[in-house]
Amino acid sequence: MEPIPETPDLSAYLAAGDVIDHHDPQVLETAALLAQGTHNPHEYAEAAFEYVRDAIPHSFDSGDPRVSWRASDVLEQRNGICYAKSHALTALLRTRGIPAGLCYQRLTEDDGSDPALHGLIALRLPGTDRWSRLDARGNKPGVDARFSLATERLAFPVRPELGERDYPLVYASPLPAVVACLRAAPASTAIVVPTEVSDGS
Repeated sequence: MEPIPETPDLSAYLAAGDVIDHHDPQVLETAALLAQGTHNPHEYAEAAFEYVRDAIPHSFDSGDPRVSWRASDVLEQRNGICYAKSHALTALLRTRGIPAGLCYQRLTEDDGSDPALHGLIALRLPGTDRWSRLDARGNKPGVDARFSLATERLAFPVRPELGERDYPLVYASPLPAVVACLRAAPASTAIVVPTEVSDGS
């Protein structure tokens, strides 16, 4: 699927905010450490992706009850579900001048039940005109997401026959419903995730 930016203004995909807070010292320090030994934006982006994928456990996989939603908190606590980890990766990319935004999928169980919205990211490396989606939710048996810009290697390829779908838009800011569900949950086991994107995309 070809990701579609919601705005042609690349500065929107470099902006800092309350959720994507890459002005925070925690994000800046992590980015500086990840940049060591890299020589170009591609190498840095791959290092950031692998760090978020592998060094920050998905809280449903680890059983960590803490709920993080702000990028700096995800990096500090080393904990988060797919949305939170996407916020962290987006912040790490933006702080090094790599445009990045949020993407979503509608996923279900194997029988088509229990639909839920899944979060991932898209980036556009400097000097290119193409957006590429990446999913740093964390690998486990049956999930093998990779850093691959030419051919998608996502955690969950969608199954249209089950009602699953990719939402093509690349959002400059997280969906308000996503942030609200994270902020309202007292523990990771109580997170009630949205089931779809409601803006018609």
